[in-house]
Amino acid sequence: MARRTLPSTHGLAALEALARLESVTAAAQELSLTQSAVSRQLQALEAQLGVELFVRRAKRISLTTAGQLYAQEVRRALDLLTNAALRLQTNPEGGTLNLAILPTFGMRWLLPRLPRFGRAHPDVTVNMNTRLGRFDFAETDMDAALSFGNGDWPKCHAMRLEGEAVLPMASRDFLQATPVANPADLLTLPLLHIQTRPDAWQDWFSGQGVHAQVLPGTRYDQFSTILQAARHGLGVALLPEYLAREEEADGRLEVVIGAPSPSRGAYYLVWPEEKHNTPALQAFCVWIKEEIEAEDLLPR
Repeated sequence: MARRTLPSTHGLAALEALARLESVTAAAQELSLTQSAVSRQLQALEAQLGVELFVRRAKRISLTTAGQLYAQEVRRALDLLTNAALRLQTNPEGGTLNLAILPTFGMRWLLPRLPRFGRAHPDVTVNMNTRLGRFDFAETDMDAALSFGNGDWPKCHAMRLEGEAVLPMASRDFLQATPVANPADLLTLPLLHIQTRPDAWQDWFSGQGVHAQVLPGTRYDQFSTILQAARHGLGVALLPEYLAREEEADGRLEVVIGAPSPSRGAYYLVWPEEKHNTPALQAFCVWIKEEIEAEDLLPR
């Protein structure tokens, strides 16, 4: 690595802070520096790279297009360095697994099982980061992810964990005010949609033999928020069975109509090809496969 093309971390931190905060003053406050010190670091970075990164108008500095693109790369690099330092501090001997999880499924399916992995592999540290939807492994330091889909992730391995069936759920007060006699009745009710399953309601109606073209309603980014909306009577939510049965048992929500309907996707553990032989990941994959196989042998 040529030292002349390797900028100082101080200059890179100043660039990243400016790009995110859009203010030299705010960047200086965050970095515990004076404005003039931040300005000098930015000028030194620009001079070293020989590329115009900033536009200076009056007393304001903004990033050029090249500066914005470079700042995005710098942010990823700084994140990698920060996470590497944290891994070293928490587990100096190695054996770290960085795992991206879906918030609700990860909390309810993985976390109750994780103590068993810890007892079997005390040398492996599992760091978790909640993510929604797909993401590019090349742009993160994640070793694997819990994801929902059809098992098709380019340049990745995938292990099926569990299928999904869904049930329409609503609060008792909501159902008393708007009784439902058949699946088609739901077309007249406010439907609560989850962003990660844009076709979920369409698939459910098709499975009930109901033709539905337009399905208006409100959209939510996580099941935790859609649960609150359903509990407060804002409409009907289509929930995974493991969530629906929990809400039903606690008396918070009731099944509107019908039996569980299979979703078109399933939950998977996904990891990139280049991480396949990582010892910590291999240990996790073997353990989680044993967990699934043990559960399949249990009486239903």
